[in-house]
Amino acid sequence: MTGVGLGATMIPNIPAFGKIISVEESLTPVDVALKKKMADVALNAAKSKGATYADVRIGRYLNQVVATRETRVENISNSESYGLGVRVIANGSWGFAATNNMDNASIAKAAEAAVAIAKGNSKLMEEPVQLAPQKGYGKVSWKTPIEINAFEVPIKDKVDLLLKVNSEAMKGGAKFINSNLFMINEQKYFASTDGSYIDQDIHRIWPNFTLTKTDSASGKFETRSALSAPMGMGFEYLNPKDSEKIKGGPVTLYKKRYDILEDVREAAVHVDEKLKAKPVAPGKYDLILDPSHLFLTIHESVGHPTELDRVLGYEANYAGTSFLTLDKWESKKFNFGSKEVNILADKTETGSLGAVGYDDEGVKCGNWDIIKDGILVNYQTIRDQAHILGLKASQGCCYADSWDSIQFQRMPNVSLAPGNAALTAAEMVKNVEKGIYMFGRNSYSIDQQRYNFQFSAQLAYEVKEGKIVGMFKDAAYQANTQEFWNSCVQRCDKNDYRLGGTFSDGKGQPGQVSAVSHGSATTRFNGVNVINTGRKLG
Repeated sequence: MTGVGLGATMIPNIPAFGKIISVEESLTPVDVALKKKMADVALNAAKSKGATYADVRIGRYLNQVVATRETRVENISNSESYGLGVRVIANGSWGFAATNNMDNASIAKAAEAAVAIAKGNSKLMEEPVQLAPQKGYGKVSWKTPIEINAFEVPIKDKVDLLLKVNSEAMKGGAKFINSNLFMINEQKYFASTDGSYIDQDIHRIWPNFTLTKTDSASGKFETRSALSAPMGMGFEYLNPKDSEKIKGGPVTLYKKRYDILEDVREAAVHVDEKLKAKPVAPGKYDLILDPSHLFLTIHESVGHPTELDRVLGYEANYAGTSFLTLDKWESKKFNFGSKEVNILADKTETGSLGAVGYDDEGVKCGNWDIIKDGILVNYQTIRDQAHILGLKASQGCCYADSWDSIQFQRMPNVSLAPGNAALTAAEMVKNVEKGIYMFGRNSYSIDQQRYNFQFSAQLAYEVKEGKIVGMFKDAAYQANTQEFWNSCVQRCDKNDYRLGGTFSDGKGQPGQVSAVSHGSATTRFNGVNVINTGRKLG
């Protein structure tokens, strides 16, 4: 964890109090009727002690990891974290308590503790909590629309796939190769005094590898990681489909299906190119940014600064507040970017990491504009923030990473809309005189108000007079957020649109992580400053 924070680090979410379980145990769900009974115990206990509002989250978090290196299996783990958290309002203030003892007495005791904490907190509050109205939905459910439950796929099949990946890498000359599969299943039950009983079954998957080659003559080495995206899907994501591939450029790209064997074979070739690549000459370039790279820039420079708690100064962890202060939104004319920039928040996009039916306050999820034709028009809110913007309802951005964590404002999927006119990446390249075409996330930094930043890519190709002429190394671009998004001049169409994202976006103290996706099509930015990160001073 650095000063920049966990804003896009790729560490799977493993809640506290996790225990190792068998694969068979992970396939046995908790009866929904039992969950309702436990929730009612907590709600009734909270109300009896004076709570004016209460909600209960019963969470069962399953994490499976398969990790390999070269010819051996490094680790296989299957863990479960299971418990209950109670959040209440009493005397106008919040209180929270949790337990992993799931008997009625322990549940009631946790609810009573939450009320006592709320009453204690109320002595220090400056104004009472204002919750946006929220109707109760009764008994409802939502599931990630998966085709293959990753937890049902035999471990042997997963190990065999990863070892085949490693074998292909070593055939291609890799000195080192590690490959991993991360799989998550969140079984979440929410109940509240508003009258909701919401059962959700959420699945996520992330296949990944990192390949390294060395140059024995110079001692230099280069790497390339997988160009997969973590997805809100089942194991079907690893069943390749030609219709879900984009070919014809220097890199094969993937939409809703990923061919990990093809990607690792290409990676071996790309690393050879990186070892021979020429250093970039610093200066102004037109950038063509692939979604496998652009997602991280969206995450850091758009997603985080439009979190309302950062805007208000309530949140400054991982990392900082926001330059997008309320006066900019109130003006209704703040120029965030060019007219090409349309940024949408969406908690419902199929296949995305952030897709759920309801957030952790029982709010039904949807989508809304954040940036419209370059103008800042909205933020991201939860129930006790909605009144600040004059909203009649929450936007459904509340999330906790575990049953023992209190829910708070977290980023929805935040994406750049594709262009309306038909345009491919190959056609975009043809119109660039001096540019760089970038793929994959790499190093980055951004300041404490999410304004000045620097990003590099895994792969950077020189574009000269409309053609890709070779690979650059040590290329990174620098800009401030407003300057960068105002340099956006062109977006490919919806056929090029793809998701990127992170399993573990960090925020809060104590720190919590959440999974979030960012979609875009290949996008062009003109006249951006590029530096050479490999140059030595003096």
